[in-house]
Amino acid sequence: MFAPQVFQFGADIVGLLLLLFFLIIGIAIIAFVVKLFLFLVPAAVVAIIVWWITDSPLLTGVAFLVIAAVSLTKRH
Repeated sequence: MFAPQVFQFGADIVGLLLLLFFLIIGIAIIAFVVKLFLFLVPAAVVAIIVWWITDSPLLTGVAFLVIAAVSLTKRH
């Protein structure tokens, strides 16, 4: 009535290896995005404060770039 089930062991191994590969890639991307976010938060906070005080897009951009550069040099 029912055909016997044939296990395809090779396909399962390939699927597991692909799953492991994509999990590693996904975790690496998430870690990169979190690290980038934490890197840009201080610069964004300073830029928001400068924008609130001066209402100048030029000074806001300069403040963001300066704090991002300082943060980049302090990390390495």
